[in-house]
Amino acid sequence: MRIAIVGGGVAGLAAAYELELARRAGAAVEYALFESSPRLGGVISSRSTGGTVIEHGPDSFLTEKPAAIALCRELGLGESLVGSDDRQRKTFIVVGRRLVALPDGLMFLVPTRLMPTLLTRLFSPLTKLRMGMEWFHGRRSGAQDESVASFVRRHYGQAAVDRLADPLLSGIYGGDAEQLSVQSVLPAMVRLEAEYGSLTRGMLAARRRQRAAQAVQTQAARATTPPRTIFTTLRGGLQQLVDALIGQLDPECVHVSCAVKSMEHDASGWRLRFAERATERFDGIILATPAWAAAELVRDVHGPLSDELAGIRYSSSITVNFVFDEAKLPELPPGFGFLVPAVERRAMLACTFVHRKFPGRTASGQAVLRCFAGGARGEAMLGESDEAIALRLREELRQILGIVGEPLLTEVRRWTRSMAQYSVGHAARVGRIREQIDALPNLHVAGNAYDGIGIPDCIRLGRQAAERLAWPDGKPEGKPETELKTQPQARVEAVSRAK
Repeated sequence: MRIAIVGGGVAGLAAAYELELARRAGAAVEYALFESSPRLGGVISSRSTGGTVIEHGPDSFLTEKPAAIALCRELGLGESLVGSDDRQRKTFIVVGRRLVALPDGLMFLVPTRLMPTLLTRLFSPLTKLRMGMEWFHGRRSGAQDESVASFVRRHYGQAAVDRLADPLLSGIYGGDAEQLSVQSVLPAMVRLEAEYGSLTRGMLAARRRQRAAQAVQTQAARATTPPRTIFTTLRGGLQQLVDALIGQLDPECVHVSCAVKSMEHDASGWRLRFAERATERFDGIILATPAWAAAELVRDVHGPLSDELAGIRYSSSITVNFVFDEAKLPELPPGFGFLVPAVERRAMLACTFVHRKFPGRTASGQAVLRCFAGGARGEAMLGESDEAIALRLREELRQILGIVGEPLLTEVRRWTRSMAQYSVGHAARVGRIREQIDALPNLHVAGNAYDGIGIPDCIRLGRQAAERLAWPDGKPEGKPETELKTQPQARVEAVSRAK
């Protein structure tokens, strides 16, 4: 079977890697990966300068989702895995020109400790009373999907939307809580409401079950199982993962600066048409592009599927890394950084104190502040110059943190239409997409538009799609182990960026 992978982000690379492993294990597959841009890796991009790691895209992934860590270890990167310093895991919310810490005991949106919630300056007395009364909220199951804002508003009031839900989700999705689907974004909260009514009661019950499970662990098991950090990254930057994946692929199968213009399907299989390359035939296709790009490719093949894919909204994001001389900064608040609610009407969405989140990735004496802008409400900023964006965010850092010194380094990156938005009705839309794809032989999709936006989700979906094509009757038991190969770094860089 000859398989094409369209899109060279982490989902596409993971799919190509899985096909390479299948080929080495005896599966009758060939593959070709096509990426329209001159580099591979998608939004993953990092570099090290003078002992400081600069992440231009995502800086880490959730530890609890296993696909990314498993792949890193499989690729020989286990020793490079670094957990976040969760002793520093305090997050602040901007209120005017002040930073107010999220109260202790807050489990995402749910307050589970009384006194910190009563004493916080984040909410008014009336909002605190409303949050306390949530204990008596009734069960609600089988309801239609609704926005996160509507869901949180029913439980805790509008202030909780403005000061918690909106900034937290903006930092993850770059989206608007009034548009995001609660069923797709907060499915665990929906289940708690169905079972307990009150999210507070449900979360406390879940925490009791977790503690009971931990209590039955043997002392030896507790001693040999270190606490799991919230986030994990790679010591040299997430580009290490991209380079390691590229190093496992046959360079002759990887084509960058190679845009697919359209797709066709008939009884003989699939054909891909290119801008500057002859048409090629394939038996199977993995579309690892953003949904809007996939929609264009399948338009002539299946109009309804194209319409559904095009219905998945995207937002853009901007990251700005500022490297400062730490000695010249005012004392920063203790924590990972801060979030900026939309009601503050600022350009900045969030700021991470990178040197605290992941110690050991910043040169001694330096501090890295990584700022985020854009998102669902800030698309207009993408048209501004790098200098204008940096100056605007530096002024907000001055107002919020009192930083007046010049940075040692400033790097701005734009990621246009890169963040899928799981709008109300998203789960139903993905269900329809899956049904329509199942009617087309040997076609799969992968990426952040469907069942999870993080790196582990993209890896999982890419590998699953490849496995289904490589082993249509199921992966054989006890398939032979395959040795990983090592490509010289110069070769990896050449394949990644130009061909």
